[in-house]
Amino acid sequence: MNAVIAAVGIMLILSLSRVHVVIALIIGALVGGLVGGLGIEGTLKAFNGGLGGGATVALSYALLGAFAVAIAKSGLAHALADRALAMFHGQSEARGVRVKWLLVGLMLVVAISSQNILPIHIAFIPLLVPPLLYVLTRLQIDRRLVACVITFGLITPYMFLPVGFGNIFLNEILLANVARSGVDVSAVNVTHAMAIPAAGMLVGLLIAVFFSYRGKRVYDLEKIEQVEQVAVSYNPLTLVVAGCAIAAAFIVQLWLDSMIIGALVGFLIFSVSGIVRWKDTDSLFTEGMKMMAMIGFIMIAASGFAEVMKATGEVKSLVETSAAWIDHSKGIGALLMLLVGLLVTMGIGSSFSTVPILAAIFVPLCVQLGFDPIATVCIVGTAGALGDAGSPASDSTLGPTSGLNVDGQHHHIWDTVVPTFIHYNLPLLAAGWVAAMVL
Repeated sequence: MNAVIAAVGIMLILSLSRVHVVIALIIGALVGGLVGGLGIEGTLKAFNGGLGGGATVALSYALLGAFAVAIAKSGLAHALADRALAMFHGQSEARGVRVKWLLVGLMLVVAISSQNILPIHIAFIPLLVPPLLYVLTRLQIDRRLVACVITFGLITPYMFLPVGFGNIFLNEILLANVARSGVDVSAVNVTHAMAIPAAGMLVGLLIAVFFSYRGKRVYDLEKIEQVEQVAVSYNPLTLVVAGCAIAAAFIVQLWLDSMIIGALVGFLIFSVSGIVRWKDTDSLFTEGMKMMAMIGFIMIAASGFAEVMKATGEVKSLVETSAAWIDHSKGIGALLMLLVGLLVTMGIGSSFSTVPILAAIFVPLCVQLGFDPIATVCIVGTAGALGDAGSPASDSTLGPTSGLNVDGQHHHIWDTVVPTFIHYNLPLLAAGWVAAMVL
């Protein structure tokens, strides 16, 4: 059996069986390494060597967690929550529905903006989502809907719009790697190439919003009150300082390209201003880091898992085996390449890391099958994006979970991974195949 299939399969089966994702990733990496011929020592060496790749993001999230707790302490987020509740309290059911869609629309706009207008990626989630959980729960909004909305905003912009992270993915990674593999992409409009796959993502969002999760879902308010301290007191001065801290954190992050320094600056502003008392900083910082500990460890383990997959060298073997089944059929070829991309990205957890691996193998195969350059770009780009939603190890699923599960009422696999897999990977797979056939 191919090592990549074995590793990803074991990891997904264990995750769906409610085994913790970190344990599933470690066991999957060990199985993949052994099947790939690395042996115990080689597998552990590759796994340990890859752990550092997730350390930066893990530390960033730990500091963002501390910053998020400081914001909650200031009362800024709860002032916004109180405002939203005031709009809902004592009003008709129709008014409550309007507030619901206002909040869902807000999270969608912020998620999309985090990829281009204010390129902070998942950094906004610990700051925006936890303080709104009380309001979301009062409105009985299904958190799976929120997970799907945020994941759409994190993925679709970078795979369609060449701005911000989209510029990195589409121009610096996708087009560059396709060109490096021998195809002339000078006349390819990358937005045109990825338009149909992006439309598939939009279809998935509409199904999730207006069909799958439009109904109400009840959560325990007491658990949220224990975690989020809903009855926080605040005054205008603390709200101003909190706003300045958030602005400073974002500015520093964009200036230095470091979530770590940005979150640290924001936290220090709270400490120096006295909103967070100096004697409370240690416990508050520890509380925030614990809140984000799970996502950090998953990202670290995912980096080790990805390194083992690369070390086996069996991604190429998987593609070559698939090529033997194609028999010069464009339709079968496009479908198999997309399925391989889905499998690889779900294991590695990052579209940005997957495209360079796939392009070197897929581009010659596309040329052999007679695909035009624009169709080749579409196939490689879609194959890379497939699996970003629905992967237990992707920041596009870990991010929403980190914000929605602070009170322990949102399961990473069944409430984020499975819903996003169904609503995005399946439509994206179909749309990518159609695009490859018509471009």
